[in-house]
Amino acid sequence: MLHERYYIEKEKQERLISRPNVKSDFYNGVFDRYEYPVLTREHIPLTWRYDLNPETNPFFMERLGVNAVMNSGAIELNGKYYLVARIEGNDRKSFFGVAESDSGVDGFRFWDYPILFEDTCPEETNVYDMRLTKHEDGYIYGVFCSESKDKTVSDLSAAVAAAGIVRTKNLKDWERLPNLTTLRSPQQRNVVLHPEFVDGRYAFYTRPMDDFIETGSGSGIGFGLCEDITNPVVDEERMTSLRKYHTITEAKNGAGAVPIKTDMGWIHIAHGVRNTAAGLRYVIYAFATDLKEPWKVIAEPSGLLIGPRGGERVGDVSNVVFTNGAIVNEQGEVFIYYASSDTRMHVAVTTLEKLVDYVFHTPKDPERSVECVALRCELIQRNLKFLERTDC
Repeated sequence: MLHERYYIEKEKQERLISRPNVKSDFYNGVFDRYEYPVLTREHIPLTWRYDLNPETNPFFMERLGVNAVMNSGAIELNGKYYLVARIEGNDRKSFFGVAESDSGVDGFRFWDYPILFEDTCPEETNVYDMRLTKHEDGYIYGVFCSESKDKTVSDLSAAVAAAGIVRTKNLKDWERLPNLTTLRSPQQRNVVLHPEFVDGRYAFYTRPMDDFIETGSGSGIGFGLCEDITNPVVDEERMTSLRKYHTITEAKNGAGAVPIKTDMGWIHIAHGVRNTAAGLRYVIYAFATDLKEPWKVIAEPSGLLIGPRGGERVGDVSNVVFTNGAIVNEQGEVFIYYASSDTRMHVAVTTLEKLVDYVFHTPKDPERSVECVALRCELIQRNLKFLERTDC
């Protein structure tokens, strides 16, 4: 017989999953924020955390606890919305689980089992932050961070990051491919596979790094081509969106969601990092690249698209929002899935039309305070004249 606490916890979880999500009162004209997170540690099935047998778990204790659910890849298949979430156990090891929803804003429910890859990398300690790409070759690719200990130093916190690659056609059967090799960058994180061939080759957005934390000489988001996805080697990386002094990308930046194709260009939803007295602050920003030359930036609106607000600022790693998944449905709605403070998952919803307008018509950062103020004064002047004409 099941422990009585099982029924209490199961009912709590069902109420959480079935709770309708609602738009918050936040407004900026670009996107709608939703009131409740779409995934949290409380969404994790009880069967993943508890031993349900009273003989081996008489006090109904968590045996394999979960600390956080965050940084989810996203994809739409057959009218349903799927998040491949990063799930961090109490032991600090991350793994992936598939959560499914009919609406994209609520009702996310995890499948029966987390994803278990073939163990082809014995040195690998941790995996996280998968991006999902529907590629024109017919496969769905997952590109994630594969982390191992840096054995060249005695520091136990030193690690080596590489881009792991898997592929599937149903999110259930996964084939592990070799990790991406970039000849000129010793480490890689936040790597995204472009959804189309470029010059007949697979294209990756990379983030060159000198070590696990610091980008060092890495000046921004890179772009490279590879001939064979089953032996993925990028021998040259050219830069796209660059880090800049006294901006949201000053410390580092990295690709986020898979680029969204529009008539005007590829829209990228990425993350930027700056340092503060309270530590690193992560925000989400957007830019666009050319349709034929997807490494070439053609639009770069000023500042952040999404920043942490209210309760989003509190968590394991505070003052952080991070995205590695977005979905555009057949109605032209855009669902941007983002984690707050390495703890929980949220969604912001806009339309393709609004996103294009934002990216291509928001002014670029002049990069100096005096010019930023002049730009704002011009806007005020135009608005005051417009108000005079309309007798408001």
